[in-house]
Amino acid sequence: MFSGLVESLGIVRQIEPDPPGIRLVVCDKLIASDAQLGHSIAVNGCCLTIVHVESDIIAFDAGSETLGRTNLGKLAVDSCVNLERSLRAGDRLGGHFVSGHVDAVGTLDQRIDDNGWSTFWFRMPASLGPQMVSKGSIAVDGVSLTLVDVEEVRFSVALIPHTLQMTTLGKLKPGDPVNLETDMLAKMVEKQLQSQKESVQ
Repeated sequence: MFSGLVESLGIVRQIEPDPPGIRLVVCDKLIASDAQLGHSIAVNGCCLTIVHVESDIIAFDAGSETLGRTNLGKLAVDSCVNLERSLRAGDRLGGHFVSGHVDAVGTLDQRIDDNGWSTFWFRMPASLGPQMVSKGSIAVDGVSLTLVDVEEVRFSVALIPHTLQMTTLGKLKPGDPVNLETDMLAKMVEKQLQSQKESVQ
Protein backbone atom coordinates (compact mmCIF):
# COMPACT_ATOMS: atom_id res chain seq x y z
CA MET A 1 0.00 0.00 0.00
CA PHE A 2 1.21 3.49 -0.88
CA SER A 3 0.14 7.11 -0.37
CA GLY A 4 0.87 8.65 -3.77
CA LEU A 5 3.52 10.97 -2.29
CA VAL A 6 6.60 10.52 -4.47
CA GLU A 7 9.77 10.27 -2.40
CA SER A 8 12.39 10.40 -5.11
CA LEU A 9 13.08 10.52 -8.84
CA GLY A 10 15.07 7.47 -9.89
CA ILE A 11 17.06 7.10 -13.09
CA VAL A 12 16.73 4.01 -15.28
CA ARG A 13 20.25 2.64 -15.80
CA GLN A 14 19.54 -0.63 -17.61
CA ILE A 15 16.64 -2.45 -19.20
CA GLU A 16 17.62 -6.09 -19.55
CA PRO A 17 15.48 -8.44 -21.66
CA ASP A 18 14.30 -11.36 -19.56
CA PRO A 19 11.59 -13.02 -21.68
CA PRO A 20 8.69 -12.78 -21.39
CA GLY A 21 9.51 -9.67 -19.34
CA ILE A 22 12.38 -7.36 -18.49
CA ARG A 23 14.65 -6.54 -15.58
CA LEU A 24 14.45 -2.84 -14.78
CA VAL A 25 17.58 -1.46 -13.10
CA VAL A 26 17.15 1.89 -11.37
CA CYS A 27 19.64 4.14 -9.61
CA ASP A 28 18.41 6.01 -6.54
CA LYS A 29 20.40 6.60 -3.36
CA LEU A 30 17.43 7.36 -1.08
CA ILE A 31 15.28 4.37 -1.97
CA ALA A 32 18.27 2.01 -2.05
CA SER A 33 19.47 3.19 1.38
CA ASP A 34 17.14 0.83 3.28
CA ALA A 35 15.96 -1.41 0.44
CA GLN A 36 15.84 -5.15 0.94
CA LEU A 37 15.04 -8.07 -1.34
CA GLY A 38 11.29 -8.55 -1.53
CA HIS A 39 10.38 -4.98 -0.58
CA SER A 40 7.60 -3.38 -2.62
CA ILE A 41 8.29 -0.09 -4.39
CA ALA A 42 5.89 1.97 -6.49
CA VAL A 43 7.60 2.72 -9.80
CA ASN A 44 5.51 5.28 -11.72
CA GLY A 45 2.65 4.07 -9.56
CA CYS A 46 3.13 0.39 -10.37
CA CYS A 47 3.94 -1.88 -7.42
CA LEU A 48 7.13 -3.84 -8.17
CA THR A 49 9.22 -6.18 -6.01
CA ILE A 50 12.93 -5.58 -5.42
CA VAL A 51 14.90 -8.54 -6.78
CA HIS A 52 18.41 -7.09 -6.41
CA VAL A 53 20.00 -4.24 -4.46
CA GLU A 54 23.60 -3.09 -4.43
CA SER A 55 24.88 0.32 -3.32
CA ASP A 56 22.52 2.86 -4.95
CA ILE A 57 21.16 0.36 -7.51
CA ILE A 58 17.83 -1.45 -7.21
CA ALA A 59 16.41 -3.89 -9.72
CA PHE A 60 12.90 -5.12 -10.45
CA ASP A 61 11.40 -7.76 -12.72
CA ALA A 62 8.41 -6.66 -14.82
CA GLY A 63 6.44 -9.35 -16.67
CA SER A 64 4.49 -9.13 -19.90
CA GLU A 65 1.22 -8.40 -18.05
CA THR A 66 2.79 -5.41 -16.30
CA LEU A 67 4.43 -4.14 -19.47
CA GLY A 68 1.19 -4.44 -21.41
CA ARG A 69 -0.98 -2.65 -18.83
CA THR A 70 1.36 0.17 -17.75
CA ASN A 71 3.75 2.67 -19.31
CA LEU A 72 6.80 0.84 -17.96
CA GLY A 73 7.29 -0.82 -21.33
CA LYS A 74 7.88 2.65 -22.81
CA LEU A 75 10.81 3.43 -20.53
CA ALA A 76 14.32 3.88 -21.92
CA VAL A 77 17.76 4.13 -20.35
CA ASP A 78 18.10 7.52 -18.56
CA SER A 79 14.31 7.84 -18.15
CA CYS A 80 13.20 9.27 -14.81
CA VAL A 81 10.70 7.32 -12.71
CA ASN A 82 8.65 8.27 -9.65
CA LEU A 83 9.57 6.13 -6.65
CA GLU A 84 7.75 5.57 -3.36
CA ARG A 85 8.39 3.03 -0.62
CA SER A 86 5.39 1.16 0.77
CA LEU A 87 3.61 2.55 3.81
CA ARG A 88 4.36 1.29 7.30
CA ALA A 89 1.74 1.02 10.03
CA GLY A 90 1.47 4.40 11.73
CA ASP A 91 2.82 6.45 8.80
CA ARG A 92 1.11 9.74 8.05
CA LEU A 93 -1.16 9.50 5.01
CA GLY A 94 -0.61 12.77 3.19
CA GLY A 95 -2.07 11.64 -0.14
CA HIS A 96 -4.64 8.86 -0.46
CA PHE A 97 -4.53 5.07 -0.35
CA VAL A 98 -2.86 3.82 -3.54
CA SER A 99 -2.57 0.08 -4.18
CA GLY A 100 0.04 0.21 -6.92
CA HIS A 101 -2.26 -1.76 -9.23
CA VAL A 102 -2.61 0.36 -12.36
CA ASP A 103 -6.14 0.48 -13.80
CA ALA A 104 -5.29 1.83 -17.26
CA VAL A 105 -2.85 3.88 -19.29
CA GLY A 106 -4.02 7.38 -20.17
CA THR A 107 -2.35 10.15 -22.17
CA LEU A 108 -1.67 13.82 -21.56
CA ASP A 109 -4.18 15.58 -23.80
CA GLN A 110 -3.52 19.23 -22.97
CA ARG A 111 -1.09 21.21 -20.83
CA ILE A 112 -1.80 24.78 -19.74
CA ASP A 113 1.18 26.42 -17.98
CA ASP A 114 0.83 29.63 -15.97
CA ASN A 115 3.84 31.11 -14.11
CA GLY A 116 5.16 27.79 -12.80
CA TRP A 117 1.71 26.34 -12.16
CA SER A 118 -0.06 24.03 -14.60
CA THR A 119 -3.42 22.56 -15.47
CA PHE A 120 -3.20 19.17 -17.15
CA TRP A 121 -5.99 17.44 -19.05
CA PHE A 122 -5.58 13.68 -19.37
CA ARG A 123 -7.46 11.40 -21.73
CA MET A 124 -8.67 8.15 -20.17
CA PRO A 125 -10.74 5.05 -21.01
CA ALA A 126 -14.45 5.78 -20.55
CA SER A 127 -14.71 2.80 -18.19
CA LEU A 128 -12.87 4.79 -15.49
CA GLY A 129 -15.38 7.66 -15.57
CA PRO A 130 -17.84 6.20 -13.01
CA GLN A 131 -14.97 5.94 -10.49
CA MET A 132 -14.03 9.61 -10.76
CA VAL A 133 -15.64 12.74 -9.36
CA SER A 134 -14.59 16.37 -8.99
CA LYS A 135 -12.55 16.86 -5.78
CA GLY A 136 -11.94 13.11 -5.62
CA SER A 137 -8.53 11.45 -5.85
CA ILE A 138 -6.54 9.98 -8.71
CA ALA A 139 -3.00 8.62 -8.94
CA VAL A 140 -1.16 9.64 -12.12
CA ASP A 141 2.18 7.86 -12.53
CA GLY A 142 1.98 7.24 -8.79
CA VAL A 143 1.36 10.88 -7.85
CA SER A 144 -1.68 11.50 -5.65
CA LEU A 145 -3.72 14.32 -7.23
CA THR A 146 -7.11 15.95 -6.75
CA LEU A 147 -9.52 15.83 -9.67
CA VAL A 148 -10.77 19.22 -10.85
CA ASP A 149 -13.11 18.51 -13.78
CA VAL A 150 -14.23 15.09 -15.00
CA GLU A 151 -15.63 14.52 -18.48
CA GLU A 152 -16.62 11.30 -20.24
CA VAL A 153 -13.12 10.53 -21.50
CA ARG A 154 -11.02 13.33 -19.97
CA PHE A 155 -10.19 14.78 -16.57
CA SER A 156 -8.15 17.73 -15.35
CA VAL A 157 -5.82 18.30 -12.41
CA ALA A 158 -4.10 21.44 -11.12
CA LEU A 159 -0.38 21.05 -10.40
CA ILE A 160 1.64 23.24 -8.06
CA PRO A 161 5.30 24.10 -8.83
CA HIS A 162 6.60 21.62 -6.23
CA THR A 163 4.83 18.68 -7.89
CA LEU A 164 6.05 19.72 -11.33
CA GLN A 165 9.64 19.95 -10.07
CA MET A 166 9.78 16.86 -7.85
CA THR A 167 7.99 14.31 -10.05
CA THR A 168 8.07 13.19 -13.66
CA LEU A 169 4.83 15.07 -14.34
CA GLY A 170 6.69 18.33 -14.98
CA LYS A 171 8.39 16.80 -18.03
CA LEU A 172 5.22 15.45 -19.66
CA LYS A 173 4.26 16.51 -23.18
CA PRO A 174 0.91 16.03 -24.94
CA GLY A 175 0.64 12.44 -26.12
CA ASP A 176 2.85 11.01 -23.35
CA PRO A 177 1.40 7.90 -21.65
CA VAL A 178 0.69 7.85 -17.90
CA ASN A 179 -0.37 5.17 -15.45
CA LEU A 180 -3.79 5.79 -13.90
CA GLU A 181 -5.16 4.33 -10.69
CA THR A 182 -8.56 5.51 -9.50
CA ASP A 183 -9.44 5.79 -5.83
CA MET A 184 -10.10 2.37 -4.29
CA LEU A 185 -13.05 3.69 -2.27
CA ALA A 186 -14.67 4.86 -5.52
CA LYS A 187 -14.19 1.35 -6.95
CA MET A 188 -15.97 -0.15 -3.96
CA VAL A 189 -18.88 2.28 -4.25
CA GLU A 190 -19.21 1.56 -7.98
CA LYS A 191 -19.20 -2.20 -7.31
CA GLN A 192 -21.81 -1.83 -4.58
CA LEU A 193 -24.11 0.23 -6.78
CA GLN A 194 -23.70 -2.20 -9.66
CA SER A 195 -24.56 -5.15 -7.40
CA GLN A 196 -27.65 -3.36 -6.12
CA LYS A 197 -28.73 -2.55 -9.67
CA GLU A 198 -28.33 -6.17 -10.77
CA SER A 199 -30.27 -7.49 -7.75
CA VAL A 200 -33.24 -5.23 -8.65
CA GLN A 201 -33.37 -6.38 -12.27
